Amino acid sequence: MKNWFLVAGVIGLLFLHQDTWFWDSARPLVFGFLPIGFFYHAVYTLMVSAFMVVLIRFAWPTELERQAERDPGDDT
Repeated sequence: MKNWFLVAGVIGLLFLHQDTWFWDSARPLVFGFLPIGFFYHAVYTLMVSAFMVVLIRFAWPTELERQAERDPGDDT
C-alpha cells in the first residue's frame, strides 16, 4: 500500500511541474520583487527535494546495498 502512495506522489509532482497557469504573466510579485512563476518553481523544487528524501527513506533497495557490501570484489 505504501508503494501506491509513493507512485501517486511522483505522478502528482510530474503533473505539478507542468505549470501552464503562470506562463502569461509575471504578476503578482511575491515579496515585492519575485515573479510568481519563479516563486512557484522555487517552492516546487523544495517539494521535490523533500519528496526525494521520502522516496529514499521508504523505497531505497537496501537488500541490493547489503549484497554489494557482502561481495565488494564482484563487479558483475
